[in-house]
Amino acid sequence: MNPGFRGPPPAVLIAVTAVIQLVGTSFAAAHQISQRPLDPLAYMLLLAGPALLSLRRKAPGPMAAGAALATGTYFAAGYPGGPIWLSLVVALFIAVRSRARWWAWGAVGGLALLFLVTALSMGGLADTARAGAGVAWLVIVVMMGELLASRAGRRAERRRSELEAEQRRRNEERLVLARDIHDVVAHSLSMINVQASVALHLARKDPDPEQMRQALEAIKSGSKDALAEVRDVLAVLRQDAPRAPAQRLDQLPELLARAEQGGLRVRLDNRAGQLPESAGPAESAAYRVVQEAVTNIVRHAHANQAWVGISVTAATLEVTVEDDGVGLGNAPEGNGLRGMRERIDSLDGELAVGTREPAGTRVHARIPLPADRPATGGGTDSSGAEQ
Repeated sequence: MNPGFRGPPPAVLIAVTAVIQLVGTSFAAAHQISQRPLDPLAYMLLLAGPALLSLRRKAPGPMAAGAALATGTYFAAGYPGGPIWLSLVVALFIAVRSRARWWAWGAVGGLALLFLVTALSMGGLADTARAGAGVAWLVIVVMMGELLASRAGRRAERRRSELEAEQRRRNEERLVLARDIHDVVAHSLSMINVQASVALHLARKDPDPEQMRQALEAIKSGSKDALAEVRDVLAVLRQDAPRAPAQRLDQLPELLARAEQGGLRVRLDNRAGQLPESAGPAESAAYRVVQEAVTNIVRHAHANQAWVGISVTAATLEVTVEDDGVGLGNAPEGNGLRGMRERIDSLDGELAVGTREPAGTRVHARIPLPADRPATGGGTDSSGAEQ
């Protein structure tokens, strides 16, 4: 059954059709001369068509065939004319709308053959003409049903496409949120782990209260910032915030300061300048690349120093993160790097991760900017040093 076709309740449809056929045909029979007056068989045939409409949901094809058989038998028996066509028209229309179109065309073809044989056997030209007109009318009814069914099918297909597009959009948003949560939690826990290790080391080897206080303050500050950022991300799920909680490049000093509290020296060279709001997705992706790269340095690189460079060339935002640690070695690519690649790929950008000479790792990302971005004159080196 066509999910977009409902129609009136079966009981109402059957009752209305039966009343029209019985009353209308009885009234018409009283004003015409026919070969055979109405009798119990005629009334049974008049009621058969409406009764078959009860099968419209379960068996629309056999319903149309049965209605055609009842109508054809009525006229072949020579009963007077009337609105007996009504149940057949309704049955054919329902069959076509319910995707039982071949049943409908078969019913019309069988009825046409029956009318033709009956008309030829009676030898009346007028009877043959009336039979042909009736069949032509039924063909028009079926064609109208085909047209409406086609339109309903296109609407249903368009609706399915819209639902699939909406589902894809939601899945993409969930993926973005999952990456954001991973980046926030991984970076923050890494910083907390480093500071906790420093605090434990001081407690065991050199119990300096001031240094321990600084380490604990760093843990407190880092956990507070992480909780705030996670709340911002989760607010999207509650629809309390914009769809994509964006991170800005001017927040990098705070991010890198947390890494420096763990003993890693970081130099930042931010030459991106002030980017427009339309560059928000690219700016947020650049921030996340730096966040994930610095997290990997803190967790795995055993580095003493790292360099972060941000620049704009033509219509591209470029990010470079290097360190002087142990390098990649044979370590497999983890969720962090995969998340970076997926994030950059979603913006049609490029990400390269390789070895830095003479030692360490180099992460370089190129992210396209919107075409309407105004030209920037570069920025200033926030660290005062070249990379």
